[in-house]
This record gives sequence, C-alpha cells and structure tokens, in this order.
Amino acid sequence: MSGAANALPRLNASLFGLSGGELLLLLIALLFAARSRLRPGAGFEKFKGLVAEALDIFNRTAEIQDPNLDHEDLEPPMKFNLVLWIAQGFGVGRIPVAPGTFGSAIGMLWFALLLLPGNFWFYAGTMVAGIFLSVWLCGAAEKVLRQTDPGSIVLDEIIALPICFAAWVGKYFSKYGAMPGPEHFFSSDTWPLTLALFVGFRLFDVIKPWPIRQSQKLPGGWGVTLDDVLAALYVNVLTALAFCMPAGR
Repeated sequence: MSGAANALPRLNASLFGLSGGELLLLLIALLFAARSRLRPGAGFEKFKGLVAEALDIFNRTAEIQDPNLDHEDLEPPMKFNLVLWIAQGFGVGRIPVAPGTFGSAIGMLWFALLLLPGNFWFYAGTMVAGIFLSVWLCGAAEKVLRQTDPGSIVLDEIIALPICFAAWVGKYFSKYGAMPGPEHFFSSDTWPLTLALFVGFRLFDVIKPWPIRQSQKLPGGWGVTLDDVLAALYVNVLTALAFCMPAGR
C-alpha cells in the first residue's frame, strides 16, 4: 500500500513535465481505453503502451535540449517534477533553438500580468520575490538535471524581463501618479522602445559584460539568476540615460 501511495505523487508530478502534445497523447490513450469495453484488459494494455511511448518522447526531447543528460542519473525520487517544469519556463526551455529568447518572450507576458493590478508596490514586490523564487527553483532544477546552468532553464530570463522596464515604469508613475497599463508599452508610439529594451536585454545576456559573467560563478541558483538580473539592470541604466536626454526640437 505504501508503494502505491508513493507512486501517486510521482505520476502527478510527471504530468507537469510533459509538453502539450504529450499530454494530448495521454488523453487520447485514456479515451481509447475507456471505449475498449468489449475486450476487458485490452484497452488498458494499449493505454500503458502509449503512456510508455509518451514518456519516451519526453526523454528524447530533453536529450535534444540537454545532450549530456543521463536519465538514469537524474535526482531521485522522480525524473519529472513540477520544479523542473517551472524552471524550464513551463516547457518553453525545451525548445532546441534559442530557448533563452523564447523564455524572454514569456517574460514579456509576465511583465504584462504584473501591470494588470495597477499597483506600483505589487509590481515592485513581485519583481523582488521573483528573484528569490528563481534562485530557489533554478538551483533545485540544476540538481535534478545534474548540470550547471543548463540552457533549458529559462525562469531566470522570465523574471528578469519586468526588471528591464523598471526605470520606464518608475518614470511613468512619478509623472502621473498611477501605473501604466500593458497597452502603454505596445502602442504605435512606444513599441519601438519596448523592442529595443527586449533586444538590449538579450544582447547583454549574451555578451555578459562585467560583472554579469563573473556572477555566473556564484553557487546554485544565484549563479543562474543574477546574471540575468544584472543584464536587466544594464538595460535600466541605458533607459534612464535615454530619458534624461533632451527631446529633439
């Protein structure tokens, strides 16, 4: 009985490690098993086979993203878990090409969500909390994957995007006494600056000027997270300088 009780949380956690396509495969298998009533047991056997196939697809997907990953050497007690799923940007980090850029795109959505309540202190507090959450989850994901700062971990990019816009948000708040809505950053007048901040963040994250590269030597999730936070602070410095420049006549 204890073995079955331990297996249940493992199964629940593993579902969060699957992509949308793999979960769809499991759903189809479940429906197939439910309809196989004329031959008791046959549908369930096919269902188990499809589950195994889906998990095998997940393994191969992870190997594409992390070539050195040994699935037999993953952190016990489970290969697939919620922490890893979140640290990999809800699965986005498993995209084989430019996972950091795709993670940053999710960060833009996160930035928009933080603006929706229209509360400056909520925005600032959530940014700070996001840093510590990333340190914890990214450090735990490193232990699961048995790798240092693997490319599939993109939560650090996600939480850094709102920081990139802190100077801009602060300027708006100090001028109008209210928070800007998400639409302010994507209007016909402002989208070029929004794009420039996004590209600037990716540029600093790739080039890693001092002290960004040095920060990667910090232990655990600190080394994963702080380089992106520092890249975002670089973007803020340039944004503040741009706002200080006199407008053209």
